[in-house]
Amino acid sequence: METLGKYFIFLGKLFVNTESFKTYFKLTIDEAINIGINSIFLVSLVSFFMGAVTTIQTAYNLISPLIPDYVISLVVRDMTILELAPTIIGVIYAGKVGSSMASGLGTMRITEQIDALEVMGINSTSYLVLPKILGALLTYPVLVIIAGLLNIAGGYLAGTLSDVITPYEYIYGIRFEFNPYTVTFALIKSVVFAFLVSSISSFKGYYTVGGSLEVGKASTAAVTQSVIAILLADYLLAQLLL
Repeated sequence: METLGKYFIFLGKLFVNTESFKTYFKLTIDEAINIGINSIFLVSLVSFFMGAVTTIQTAYNLISPLIPDYVISLVVRDMTILELAPTIIGVIYAGKVGSSMASGLGTMRITEQIDALEVMGINSTSYLVLPKILGALLTYPVLVIIAGLLNIAGGYLAGTLSDVITPYEYIYGIRFEFNPYTVTFALIKSVVFAFLVSSISSFKGYYTVGGSLEVGKASTAAVTQSVIAILLADYLLAQLLL
């Protein structure tokens, strides 16, 4: 409870004694490039092969004359939009971006750079953390959209090249009884996950105490707690919104 209270106080400090809009705009763009653009390759690679594997395994488990082949792509579509794109990519995002945020802020803390900002009268919490959260909120939903597209594209190539499903049946299954709300649900999850990963990782890094060893521990704790938060939020959002 003490840590939870400290976390909410930490979030409250983000909006106290803030800097100018121009300052936050520049910092947010830099963070968006650092944590969003630089993650595109990893997200794209994982998503493409995740879609390919999902298609092949779904086809393997649905071999029956009573089940039409288009069900394969229907299953891939729903799994991708509801779970694979926002949640699995969120776990990868926590491992790559969350650890980077925590270690960066932790290093600044132990080298007293954060203390120097406080001495100059700058709200270090707002100056260092708020752009990271805004950058994550801007870029992670885009990464989820890219992941969903590449997941389905990877499934299409794997399914058609291995002859488990024809191109027409795959496209038909993708369109069959499509519910647009699932995309909205995935984007809501992406915003929540982006906030959780960026805020928890920044919190763990910001309050690092000790030396370089503690920076590593804070980075590990940030990833672990971010993943747990993602899984809990995933269940709660599914329970509330579906």
